Amino acid sequence: MNILQEMRQRRLFFDGGMGSLLQAKGLRAGELPERWNVTHPEEITRIHLMYLEAGADIMTTNTFGANGLKYGDELEEIVKAAVENAKKAVQEAGHGYVALDLGPTGKLLKPLGDLEFEDAVSLYKEVVSYGVSAGADLVLIETMSDSYELKAAVLAAKEAGISPETGERLPIFATVIYDEKGKLLTGADVSSTVALLEGLGVDVLGINCGLGPVQMKGILKEILQVSSTPVLVNPNAGLPRSEGGKTVYDIDAAEFGQVMEEIVKMGAVIVGGCCGTGPEHIRETVMRCKKLPVNWPEKKRRTVISSYSQAVVFDRRTVIIGERINPTGKPKFKQALRDNDLEYILREGVNQQDNGADVLDVNVGLPEIDEPSVMEAVVKELQAVIDLPLQIDTSDVEAMERALRVYNGKALINSVNGKKEVMEQIFPLVAKYGGVTVGLCLDEDGIPETAEGRIAVGRKIIETAASYGIGPEDIILDGLCMTVSSDNKGALTTLETLRRIRDELGGKSVLGVSNISFGLPQREIINSAFFTMAMECGLNGAIINPNSEAMMRAYYSFNALMDRDPQCSRYISIYSGQTGSLGQTIRQGGKEGAQESTGSASLGACIERGLKEAAVEAVTLLLKDKEALEVINTEMIPALDRVGKGFEKGTVFLPQLLMSAEAAKGAFEVIKAEMEKTGRGQEKKGVIILATVKGDIHDIGKNIVKVLLENYSYEVIDLGKDVPPETITEEAVKRHVPLVGLSALMTTTVPSMEETIRQLRQKAPWVKVMVGGAVLTREYADTIGADAYCKDAMASVHYAETVIG
Repeated sequence: MNILQEMRQRRLFFDGGMGSLLQAKGLRAGELPERWNVTHPEEITRIHLMYLEAGADIMTTNTFGANGLKYGDELEEIVKAAVENAKKAVQEAGHGYVALDLGPTGKLLKPLGDLEFEDAVSLYKEVVSYGVSAGADLVLIETMSDSYELKAAVLAAKEAGISPETGERLPIFATVIYDEKGKLLTGADVSSTVALLEGLGVDVLGINCGLGPVQMKGILKEILQVSSTPVLVNPNAGLPRSEGGKTVYDIDAAEFGQVMEEIVKMGAVIVGGCCGTGPEHIRETVMRCKKLPVNWPEKKRRTVISSYSQAVVFDRRTVIIGERINPTGKPKFKQALRDNDLEYILREGVNQQDNGADVLDVNVGLPEIDEPSVMEAVVKELQAVIDLPLQIDTSDVEAMERALRVYNGKALINSVNGKKEVMEQIFPLVAKYGGVTVGLCLDEDGIPETAEGRIAVGRKIIETAASYGIGPEDIILDGLCMTVSSDNKGALTTLETLRRIRDELGGKSVLGVSNISFGLPQREIINSAFFTMAMECGLNGAIINPNSEAMMRAYYSFNALMDRDPQCSRYISIYSGQTGSLGQTIRQGGKEGAQESTGSASLGACIERGLKEAAVEAVTLLLKDKEALEVINTEMIPALDRVGKGFEKGTVFLPQLLMSAEAAKGAFEVIKAEMEKTGRGQEKKGVIILATVKGDIHDIGKNIVKVLLENYSYEVIDLGKDVPPETITEEAVKRHVPLVGLSALMTTTVPSMEETIRQLRQKAPWVKVMVGGAVLTREYADTIGADAYCKDAMASVHYAETVIG
């Protein structure tokens, strides 16, 4: 019996934390815990045995930080030793499973960081291959704060996690680290994360670290509302603080077990512990929960797609799919593709988002270009600056796979049809990468003339998808919109097909609405009328031009009349003049509007949207009429401040924050060149040292802070990661800096942070110290002597302003 079978029959339990137990056994501050797999194997095995004796079933290998970036040639020995240590404990105890633990690499993936997506996949595949060969029973991907890195790890587990004994893939469990608002570091919410993981086909999903069990209950409730997959919950032992140089937590074993019982009764299938928990926490949890029935989640049957930050559900309200990223009939767009002018495509996407699109169709098919390469590049660029889900629209199978592989979310896939050959090409990609697939109701016999014929093809598509493990909720049928000018009954047939998809199949539908009017004058008149009729017949997704006022008037009016717009609020906000369109601002500042616009408004808009080339164009125009410092102070800094405030409010997410900073950086390079010509350089506000402390290779937070501080005109000395306290202190004294920023992700490295602060107080008493990282809280920062706890990058900027100005 494997773990997936057993977890249906009885409740299974994970183990608890490793780092704090290793510290108790002598792990020094800054010492790499994974090396103990080789140097102290008996200690690692003993910890596993303690958890097994406490009633745990699943042993997490001591490989959280093990990857090629950190260990190089040592990696294979460390990973195999970790699995062998856990297996030895399982054999001695007579029960249990070994979970190969994959933690974050410590780097941000491109375009936000410097790690390529495929390099991240390769790093994880290396660890998985060693773990599989050593005999791991499953793969646990944990403490993930970036959905893109999460996807890389899952793909690695799917591709390298094939058991040599059975030829089957090892089960994949994946847990992420949410903040108290239910968001990942890079912006994903619960719904989008669940959509991504379920699309990729993980066996168990959930939450770990960052929060205690009490704080996790609200997030768990959200997960259970949308997840059809069993849920795992591994909380910390409450919130941390430092006592006598050691990290302690505020929830004891008895209270932990009590709250975990509540979590199990809510619907968690598997539970365990994370930072600060030990065998007693697990013992209490097992004692309270082992006899509680396993509540297997019900299938939610949601037709849902996602981007890195949001999910779009095909339900009551018709979803608007913007059709403008498509070269058909667009000479400028075709030329942009030939010229590899991706900025043109980004502006087209931004305009559609600002005018009401929920999803962006992406079609780059031109005979004279390398479509797979261009499609991959366009998807990467779009998802860097736009948080809408994408529809991958291509008939090129290679282009489809390359786009799906790098897509940060669960995509809408356009399309398959009823032809056997096409389904055999596309459905394996859907099964591997996840997605909702558009099914065109045509097959080898062509387009059926009747609604009955189209429904028959739709049934065939749904049934064939099921043979690949793809549920009907992940198929959305295209009833085929034929031009009414050549077939007087074309619209009637399409509308009947929509009704029958809804009423007979209980399915979802989509149409390329504007096809109805080909060959007719004043096409928007026909399009908007037909659009309204289609929505009345149950249309779930409409591929339209959201920049068309006629189409969007029909849409907002229909929603108001059909009780899909509570209190007509959306209609009122748009047509009462209360809101403007950022899309209009950007269009004015783009290439088409350069002659009539000075760029004054567009620079701020381009910075806010992360459009680097457009920001460079706008600032170049502004410098013809304004002084460089005036542009900085009246245009750039206010734009960055607006983005920063949006980030703090939760309306702007980390990728947008960083891309805005990159756009500002591009504009500033132009300004800098202008200043050097005139001899008026911009004075730096002050010097700040940043470092990730000894023993910690996770520098995501530090790098984000660096980008923002530099945009606010601070000189940043970045000492890197795994930096000894002595190095940081010596640099602070030598430079006589007023402020040092320290980062740590892991519990085991916080003592290094405390030691660094102690040395700074002794040798550089004038220095202020700000700290941040996933394991820290304000109270914890106070106990280790920091001057400020900065929960995010903008908080670091604000604190720097109070210290330096």
